Parts: sequence; C-alpha cells; structure tokens
Amino acid sequence: MRIGIDAGGTFTDFVVLHDDGSLESFKLRSNPRDPSAVILAGIARAVSAATNVEVIHGSTVATNALLERKGARTAFVTTEGFEDILHIGRQNRAALYDLTPPPKRFLTTRELCFGVPERTHVDGVIAARPKPADWKRLRAKLKAAQVESIAVCFLHSYQTPDNEQAAAEALQGLGYLSVSSDVCPEFREFERGSTTLLNAYVGPLMDRYLRRLEEGSPFSIVIMQSNGGLLSTREARRHTVRTVLSGPAGGVVGAFAIARHNQFRQAMGFDMGGTSTDVSLCDGAPRETVESIVDGVPIRVPMLDIHTVGAGGGSIARVDEGGLLRVGPESAGADPGPACYGTGELPTVTDAHVVLGRIAADQFLGGAMHIDVDRARNAIAAIAAQLSLSIEQAAEGILRVANANMERAIRAVSIERGYDPRRFALVSFGGCGGLHACEIARELGIRTVLAPTQAGVLSALGMLLAPHVRDYAAGVLGRHDVEQRFHQLEATARRDNPNATIERFADVRYAGQSYELTIPWSGPATAAAFHREHARTYSYHDASRQIEIVTIRVRATTAVAKPKLETPRQLVPNATPRTRRVFTDGRMRTIPLLHTADVRKPIQGPALILDYGSTTLVPPGWTIRPGMASTLVLTANQ
Repeated sequence: MRIGIDAGGTFTDFVVLHDDGSLESFKLRSNPRDPSAVILAGIARAVSAATNVEVIHGSTVATNALLERKGARTAFVTTEGFEDILHIGRQNRAALYDLTPPPKRFLTTRELCFGVPERTHVDGVIAARPKPADWKRLRAKLKAAQVESIAVCFLHSYQTPDNEQAAAEALQGLGYLSVSSDVCPEFREFERGSTTLLNAYVGPLMDRYLRRLEEGSPFSIVIMQSNGGLLSTREARRHTVRTVLSGPAGGVVGAFAIARHNQFRQAMGFDMGGTSTDVSLCDGAPRETVESIVDGVPIRVPMLDIHTVGAGGGSIARVDEGGLLRVGPESAGADPGPACYGTGELPTVTDAHVVLGRIAADQFLGGAMHIDVDRARNAIAAIAAQLSLSIEQAAEGILRVANANMERAIRAVSIERGYDPRRFALVSFGGCGGLHACEIARELGIRTVLAPTQAGVLSALGMLLAPHVRDYAAGVLGRHDVEQRFHQLEATARRDNPNATIERFADVRYAGQSYELTIPWSGPATAAAFHREHARTYSYHDASRQIEIVTIRVRATTAVAKPKLETPRQLVPNATPRTRRVFTDGRMRTIPLLHTADVRKPIQGPALILDYGSTTLVPPGWTIRPGMASTLVLTANQ
C-alpha cells in the first residue's frame, strides 16, 4: 500500500493506492497547531490491516515556518568583513515606485551574524585558514547567543569547501548545522547565503516534525520536494529548504499527468485550495527554476516554477479605508474556517459561493460535512451593508475580485514568461478550483478546461505519481574542466542512487550577463540550444557572442510503481436533487447537477459537477464531454 498525503491549510488530503491497484481518497480537517496528529489519524484510518506501507507526504512545515517567521533562532557565520551581506542583499526593488515600502523581514538579526578570518579566492585557492583560537572564540560567541541553529557560508566555498568543512567540524554539538557547500554549492554569495540560512532556519522544526511522524507511525515515510520528486526523510532533515514548495509540487505532477492522459502537451495547473492558489505551466514538461523568491527570501535550489497568490476558499473579504472591496491574502484557514463551517464569522470566498447556490448544505465531502447556509449569508450581509449592495451582488463582487487576483497569477507564469495562455489547457483542481476555472479561462481567452474527478485531492495523488529525485550541482564559472566535474557529480549520483536515470544540465549565459538559463547538456550542441532558448525567452539571441557555463547540474531519477488514473473509491451523497438555483453569468438560473460519471456524451452548460472534495461550475456557452483518466473536458463554444 502507498499513501499520498497533502497537508493543506484547511483540509489534509489522503489518497490510498491499495495492493490491487484501486484508489481511495478522503479528507480530514487540518489542525494548524499539530498537523502530525491529523496525518497519523489519516494513516491509521487508511492502513487497516496492511503491513507493507509507504507514506508519501507533502509537508508544509518549512513553508509555514518561513511565512510566519517562526523558525529557529539561527546564527549566520561568514567570511570576516561580509557579516552584512544578507541585510544588504541586492539592489532590486519589488515595488519600484513605492516611496514607503514595508521593511524587509529578515530570518536573523545582524547581532547573530558572525565573521571568521578566512579567505578563498575566486579560483578556489585558499589564501587564509582559521586558527584553532578563531574557532574557540566563535564557539563561545554562539553559546552566549543561545542559538538553536547555525548557517555557514564562506566566500567562494563552492570552488573549494575546505574552510567550510573545517567550520562544520569545529561547530559540532552547538545545534542544527548547515553549510553552503553542501546545501547550495553555487556562486553568488548572497543567494547561496540566503538559501543556507533558510535551510538552517527551518531545519530544526522539520527535524522534530519528522521524528514525531516516524515515532507515531511504523511505516516508511518519504517527503515530496519542491522539484516534483521524492526525498528520503534523512535527506529532508539535511536539505529542508528543498521542501518549501512540497505540497504544491505534488499538484503540478498530478495536473500534468491528467493533461498528458488527455493528449494536451501544453497545460497550466490551477490549484485553488483553502488558503492560496498555486499556478504552474507545462510546455511539454513542467517548467523548473533554480531561482525563486518565497516571501522575500531568495532560494537557489531546483524547484518547479510555481506562482502562489493569497486567494483561496478561505480568503477573507473586507472593505478597505477607501471603500474598495478586497479579498485576501488573509485567510480563515482551518480554524476558525469560513463562516459556513459553523465556527468562523468573517466572510470568505467559500461563503460567497454558498450564498450564490454553488455550494449546498450537504455538498461537502459527499455530505459528511454540513454547511451552515444562514451563517454564510449573515457574513456576506455585513459586506453588502458596507457597499450598499444586495447580498448576491456582494457575493458576486467577492468572487470577481478573487478571480482578478488569480488571473494575474496565471499571467505571471505565462505571458510574463513568453507564453500565450490561449495555446494552453487549464487543469483545475483543489477544492475551489473548479468553481472559478471557466470564468478565469474566459477572461484569459483559454478555450479548454480539464476538470478531473480527483480534483479535490490531486496534490496527494500527484505524490503517488512522483519519482524519487536527487539533484546535484557544482559551480564551474571560470573553470575549464567541465566534463571532469560532470563525471565527478555523476559518480556521486550513481553511488547514492544505483538504479537511477542520470541527466545533465548546465546554467548558461552570454559572457557579461548577470542571469542564466538552465539548458539540457549536450556537449558542443549546448550552445545552439542556449541560443534557441534565449530567443524564445527574451526575443533575441546573438550566436556570435561567447557563452559561459556557470553551474553544472546532475539529476538522478528513480522510477516508482505508479497508480492507474481511474476513478477513486469515493463517497457521494445518496440522494442529490437533479437541479438547483445557482447564480452564474449575472443572474440566478436553474441548472442541472451532475457527477463526473453521469457525463457519457457531450452536454451543453450551464451545469454544476459535484464530486467528492470538489465542485465544478460550467457556465453557459461551454460544452462538457468525457475525457480520459476520469476527467471532464470543458470547451468554450466561441
């Protein structure tokens, strides 16, 4: 048995692959105070009498610690004279014309940044090594500072890591330890230092969390990492930074598996959950990046290119000081949750759907969770009174504002990356994705929406589809032994992953540029591939210019047994009215209610598709037809 688990902000999703190949899915309310308790309860419910079980978990521990700035008290140790590097950062400004930008939120204070008298030159030659007395003084300072975790990042250690290795030996026993030559062996000391610091900042929390899971469950546990592959718990403890986008990465894997089964090579994933919306793009393969900024913190490790906005089913609506309607990024989360859950009071996107008839009292989780319609109407009524609108008009306005926020996210991964969204299918998933997908697609000119039956648990399903992946990197800027370095990385990869498929990549740029593109390595032909990708990304190239290889990368991928994408065993309401009054396209309409299994031939919208954990609204002007892998294909008529 294999169990995929996605711990979301509102629900924790479970997809169980039984030994007979069948799939089963269910959801439990998340517990932000103790997420491991919900996960262990779900494992116990799924396992029954099974003994040979593998648990694949998409963890939000690193993500939440970063977003909430609740990581460990962390020291930053660097080359003497460069203690300010993280606080100086780059000259880039996120809001170029904002004269009063909010202050930056750093992971550690300047008082916890310490310098060591050491120096490695850019060519890797060590010019100065710390003396035993230097390490003794540093240990005394770190003990006095009462730090729980330590990040070490020396200049040019990606070329020669000797001084960092000496630091790791000298600082043993003082707390969780991260060194940049292990976490991010690449050039650019600011990004390398930021990545190493984040790894140390969230590492102790992840370590404790995984220990609780391992102590509470006798089964093997692996962790989803941000690049769409699986990582052992041992590696996840050491390289926690690779799990920052753990949950969303599972959704990307699942979404593009659905797209491929339906013969779409170009697709965008649209994952709208309870707290946020994650969007991604696949042009033959999911887009990846090695440069990301999550909540203002630069991260330089391979990860799927996912853009996240604070718009989900639990996003709170409010009227600002200027009298304008705002939605999110604040969320009601799982506790207290939307007003309609019976415990919250603030109006949310989910409450707006309830008011407009798109979610009924007995609709959630196959009828297992009751929705308080009156409570939702009262919450939206407060917004309606402030805006002098009817309750239905206020609810429609909340959804339109939320849609605008999510449309900008889709533009960020498509138009801003040089892709025309009209050429792509939109794969909608997450508990709320299907309620917004067609309306958003229409605004962006997208003609096709894919709505899988497993939409509500697709991130957890994607974890069952993901292979085991390990990434290795080495900075080679200015070096001429690129092939030799590739062989060294491959030898390490094969030692750690004996049965893996090995792939080579390189970060390439024109000489003098300050940014790179990651290109599959093909020896001398890599230059031509770089020119083509540069032209596609930036609309120009210059084949006469010299290119530079900045970083080389090796990926080791080990395949796993994947489930067949068929309809999971799910609960559906025993008796569902066949029609309902639903607000769509500007007015209330009586529209049919369907399940995915009911669609056996093309049907014209409007309609409401009800499945366990998700609902899809098909407006007028759209055609519904059955697709592959238990998926409905929704097509705009014009």
